[in-house]
Amino acid sequence: MIATLNRLVEHIDENLTEELDIAELAGRLGTTEYHLRRMFSSLAGMPLSEYIRRRRMTVAAADVVGDEELLTIAVRYGYGSTEAFGRAFRAVHGIGPGEVRRSGGPLRSQPQLRFRLTVQGSTPMDTRIADRPAFRLIGHTARVPLIHAGVNPHIQAHILALPVTEHERLKALGDAEPSGILQVSADVDPDYTEGSELTYLHGVAVRGDTSVPDDLDTIHVPAGTWAVFRTCGAHPSALQETWAATATEWFPSNPWRLRPGPSIVAVLDRSPDFATATTELWLPVERDQQHAAARLP
Repeated sequence: MIATLNRLVEHIDENLTEELDIAELAGRLGTTEYHLRRMFSSLAGMPLSEYIRRRRMTVAAADVVGDEELLTIAVRYGYGSTEAFGRAFRAVHGIGPGEVRRSGGPLRSQPQLRFRLTVQGSTPMDTRIADRPAFRLIGHTARVPLIHAGVNPHIQAHILALPVTEHERLKALGDAEPSGILQVSADVDPDYTEGSELTYLHGVAVRGDTSVPDDLDTIHVPAGTWAVFRTCGAHPSALQETWAATATEWFPSNPWRLRPGPSIVAVLDRSPDFATATTELWLPVERDQQHAAARLP
């Protein structure tokens, strides 16, 4: 995966003035757009689309300080008007192209990224691979913003709004793995952009033939393979650290890649105040046939 990401950033720099088809490029690199975007954002700390915009505006700055018409420059970098180009330019540099042309700056630079895998072994990962038939996730859903670190107050408010008796009812309904009360994130932005909206479900897993009460929301999950990561410790920090380590350590070192689908956290045990917990993180995966190396033809 590290080689794939480095070839990706090389291709981006070689084609900054061209329209980039990330899905087609991912296929040529032997992976999927979904996995490529998720791994890039996890390791780079920014969405792939944001990195492309920053690199384009970094290189475009050299053109802006020259004498060429701004509309010509805008079109070269894929913008249909000087206004659209100016907004993108200002978002990166904090100053418009006209001001840069008059004063020369200040300008902000986005260097070309290089990915490296540092094997430290500092994060032991208790992992298993599970093949599951189709099942359903049932419970109560809400649209919430994605927050990378710390407690998500929107999810917390959603859970607290449920009566205590509802948690017991949900537990009684669950009859499939993952077991127990589940925290489900679905419809997540492939770039994993912080602040983007996702569907959060608080509920349980049931078999395909289980009768479901009409007042509960349902997410249908097709048959597939899952990587299951067990965590134990301070909550939610231990879980979030493991989640981050899947991108930095586990996926680059194992022949699996993410596939579209919900991510699921099963709470197996917890302290009364939820300060500590034992959880399982379920991520939908598929075998990566190009794990050893990936090269553009």
